Amino acid sequence: MELRELRYLVAIAEEGNLGRAARRLYVSQPTLSYALKSLESKLGVRLFDRHPGGVSATSAGADIVVAARRAIREAERVTEVADSYRRGGAGPLRVGFEASGAGELIARARAEFARRHPGIRVEPRRFDWGEEVAGLRDGRADVAFVWLPADLTGLVAEVVHVEPRVVGFPAAHPLAGRAWVTLDDVGDEPLTWTEHAPRAWVEWWAVVPRPDGSTPRWGPTNRNVEEMLEQVAAGEAICFAPAGMAQYYARPDLAWVPLAGVESMRVALAWPRDAETDTIREFGRVVRELADEPPR
Repeated sequence: MELRELRYLVAIAEEGNLGRAARRLYVSQPTLSYALKSLESKLGVRLFDRHPGGVSATSAGADIVVAARRAIREAERVTEVADSYRRGGAGPLRVGFEASGAGELIARARAEFARRHPGIRVEPRRFDWGEEVAGLRDGRADVAFVWLPADLTGLVAEVVHVEPRVVGFPAAHPLAGRAWVTLDDVGDEPLTWTEHAPRAWVEWWAVVPRPDGSTPRWGPTNRNVEEMLEQVAAGEAICFAPAGMAQYYARPDLAWVPLAGVESMRVALAWPRDAETDTIREFGRVVRELADEPPR
């Protein structure tokens, strides 16, 4: 199997049409059709169902496309590392995080790692809700600060940061001036949430089930922190968030109030066990040292 064939496969899946995929790849449609049949023969499974409007991935095809994307990214990674060494340094270290990440620990770790290893460039990779683990598994990041809960199967992971939760209100909300609130105080408020993260992650953030057996009043959905904050500022919903968000996303139209009586957020530093390198292990050591330091 060639990398070219994997690029063909991904293009067909993304375009859903052989003609459009062929134009995107600058090959003829018969060439692409033959390549697809050849690839299906090699793999022994049907990858796409054909229909009048184009093609759609079979269950096997969808899973194989995911693996193909990762293989392509890993191949590109090989080139990136080689380019870095040609320029006189080691390959870059891609560090994933979402929203406010692990607070100032991320910036401190990047700075300290750069001080100790000036030849290695640390590149931040920002993910949307609950996407850090997927980013590790498909090769978009080498190491990541993962908001728990998450499926850490196959990953090396260690909790390195803990912080309490807060409620985000529109600035004019009647509860915005409170010293703290409880779940009972906000039980009738619509809660913004996301369909783009694992359900276990969503329910943990929403505190489901709640101690009294109630469920949240689900509000509008969002795809990332920016959309969530716009919904809150507009008065459409409230949100639950880590306390650090009050610092990193301070806005005059928002108010952040501590949420009492709920479990604090935990953040793990994680990386794929089968992709561990000396550089990743060293970054992990730096993070652990900084995480163990007493608060300043």
